[in-house]
Amino acid sequence: MVKILKFILVLVITSSIFISCGDLNRTLDENIDKLMKKTESMDSLLNKEVDKALRLDSLINTGSEKAKKLDSLIDKSASRMDSLVNKKINPNK
Repeated sequence: MVKILKFILVLVITSSIFISCGDLNRTLDENIDKLMKKTESMDSLLNKEVDKALRLDSLINTGSEKAKKLDSLIDKSASRMDSLVNKKINPNK
């Protein structure tokens, strides 16, 4: 009789362990799924922000190129103006 009770007790404990492991496994899977969704959301947000930074960098580069061209035109115009003024002031040269 004691052997049967021990066998039943071992059987009950073993089945309890398997059931609790199954519950833990299900909970773990749910938490992993939540974590994956959050990771994908963060990745999407990060990609959007990186795209914004790249567009801003492109705009800055374009503005810098335009400023350099404008500076070059101003320098050429200033040189021409200086040349004309020098001719009017010193016509002998």
